[in-house]
Amino acid sequence: MATKAVERRVRPRHERHPAREAIEAYAGDEADELPIGGYATMMAVYMGAFVGLVAAARGADVLPKRVPFRDIALLGVATHKLTRIVTRERVTIPLRVPFTHYEGRDGAGQVREEPRGHGVQQAIGSLLTCQYCAGPWVATALAAGLMFAPRATRLACGVLSVVAVSDFLHQAYAGSRRWSR
Repeated sequence: MATKAVERRVRPRHERHPAREAIEAYAGDEADELPIGGYATMMAVYMGAFVGLVAAARGADVLPKRVPFRDIALLGVATHKLTRIVTRERVTIPLRVPFTHYEGRDGAGQVREEPRGHGVQQAIGSLLTCQYCAGPWVATALAAGLMFAPRATRLACGVLSVVAVSDFLHQAYAGSRRWSR
């Protein structure tokens, strides 16, 4: 009788897993190129970390009732700059090496890279080469800093914001020089 119960749980080899069928229905011929399982793992990690952060902040009585506009603006500009540093700058290549492949220069101290590997490795490579994808992770880290170490975080965000403004001014200056020629 125990053998029959085991037989019912084991799938015949010709049947495919429903998740695999769903992925193939979604992506078609490119199903093997998309690290959907890796993305699902990263979403679970992010959500778990976020819930843990909120619980820790509530336990430490540092969870804000509201976020002032000045903090939203400061964290917004700092998040923009820090995501660009993490995802595009040459100096952060060592962080991305295990997950990306170098494709070439992309001007102004930036590089072009592509994710490499499969599964979670490829999904992390996608995160580390996309400033839009990395933005929520960086913003969450800065928000955590604002709750648990507000003075140091505001200083770091202030520095990142000043660098972002400086970058825009450099680009504007370079653009005006090209325009005036």
